[in-house]
Amino acid sequence: MTQKIKILHIQETIGSGGVERRRLSMAKHLDKMLFDQRFICTIEKGNIPDEIRAQGFQVTSIGKMKSPLHWKQHRKIQKIIDEFNPDIIHGAVFEGVTLAALNGWLKKVPIIIIEETSFPINRTWKGNLLVKLFSRLSTKVIGVSEAVSEEYLKQKLGLAEKKVILINNGVAAQRVVSSEELQAVRDKYQITPEAFVIGSVGRMLDDSNKRFSDLIKAFASFSQDKPNARLLLIGEGPEKKNYETLSKQLGIEKKVIFTGYQSDVAIFYQLMDVFAIASLHESFGLVLAEAMLNKLPVIAAKVGGMKYIVDDGKTGLLVAPGNTNAILDAFNTLYKNSTMLTQFGMNGYEKAMKEYTEESYVQNVANLYNSLMKQAK
Repeated sequence: MTQKIKILHIQETIGSGGVERRRLSMAKHLDKMLFDQRFICTIEKGNIPDEIRAQGFQVTSIGKMKSPLHWKQHRKIQKIIDEFNPDIIHGAVFEGVTLAALNGWLKKVPIIIIEETSFPINRTWKGNLLVKLFSRLSTKVIGVSEAVSEEYLKQKLGLAEKKVILINNGVAAQRVVSSEELQAVRDKYQITPEAFVIGSVGRMLDDSNKRFSDLIKAFASFSQDKPNARLLLIGEGPEKKNYETLSKQLGIEKKVIFTGYQSDVAIFYQLMDVFAIASLHESFGLVLAEAMLNKLPVIAAKVGGMKYIVDDGKTGLLVAPGNTNAILDAFNTLYKNSTMLTQFGMNGYEKAMKEYTEESYVQNVANLYNSLMKQAK
């Protein structure tokens, strides 16, 4: 029997974000006959840690790191490396990258992979310097979008072409929603089948980036002569009250629907006619891929990974970041052209199925693991 390849995953919090969902994808879809996996995080919360455990893998939380050189936490990782004896150590998110690169190098793990999951326009020069150092200690550096791999890793940090590999993020296929479920949600939020629904999904943490306020302002102008127009916003966070206040100030509080956090967003995509995201920076934009898998035309700010995901004029429309007039024009363009709505949705679905599924992400990572293992022999 062939000996399994041992993978030690390390990241910061395992909660409900995109990075941890991709680790769950690895637990579900990486061939268990060929690979053994163990998952380390600083903090765990929510359901994903237990979902990973349900796949038969160990999840260990070591506690929050106080600094990149918090040696107590490094020692915990070194002990786990000694116990597990991994062939590959795979770190993601800054803390995970730090723990994987330094301790993988110190303990002579054969293959060290770090994964840049953000598009860090606000990262300090010290942070960039550390990532560059960790990259030198690593065998390979994954960028989760073309923006991350080309613009940040290669151009900003100056990493060599052979050091960097692009592996696009992937999302899980949405579950099938029954007509009864859909009707129940329509009734709850008073959304009729005739309504034209523009939707968005995201954490409402800081409007300086996510810019739900731009969507609300553009929608206020768009909906003036459209009584059936609705803006559906799925998400929770400290900015939510401010967005509700803004909607009232603009006189559209009856047209803007705030659902709060939803663990299952599949139903809500089914309610939308258009998906929009106005973030000023995104490493990838997982919700865009999710929307495309639901055959929705998309509107996105032309920034970060989103400008590569959206084929402007084919799968959706790209708009200038922070420009509410441009968002308004995009709303009107799609509203007036039902043929474009349908065609963009189908084009986006075909692209997402080809490039942005969780299966394609896992297969690409598995190919990398196998390739590096062959080179290491």
